[in-house]
Amino acid sequence: MKARYPARYDGPLLTCCTGCGNSLGIRQVKSGHIRLHVVHEMPESKQVELGQHKMDEKLKQYRESINNIDAALVFMLAERFKVTQAVGEYKAKNSLPPADGAREKEQIARLRQLASDANLDPEFSEKFLRFIIDEVIRHHERIRGKAD
Repeated sequence: MKARYPARYDGPLLTCCTGCGNSLGIRQVKSGHIRLHVVHEMPESKQVELGQHKMDEKLKQYRESINNIDAALVFMLAERFKVTQAVGEYKAKNSLPPADGAREKEQIARLRQLASDANLDPEFSEKFLRFIIDEVIRHHERIRGKAD
């Protein structure tokens, strides 16, 4: 059974918490490209005492941003798995092994550097990519088994 993925995300767009005009949410600009904006911290010059109602609204905005980011992650993973599916079929057709250790090492090193540049824990990013790579290899093995 082939998975179906939404052609685009149609979640809500919100106004940025600082009033800077940025919108929150994601929209697919064109196939494979996503624009993503999130709530960011209010500059100290714009901070005011927040009552419970405003505090709840800010928390709601943060949660909306998290929901939108999660949707973007799922959409991007779906796109990635569509490509790796094609790679698996290519490998099976050309009698290539499901795993490529050299490629995996390159990918992990590249992602660790990207994570470091983005102030994200490189170990976390490596674990995340390793999980994805292991799943891709399982898919490639399954495809290869069907081709035999």
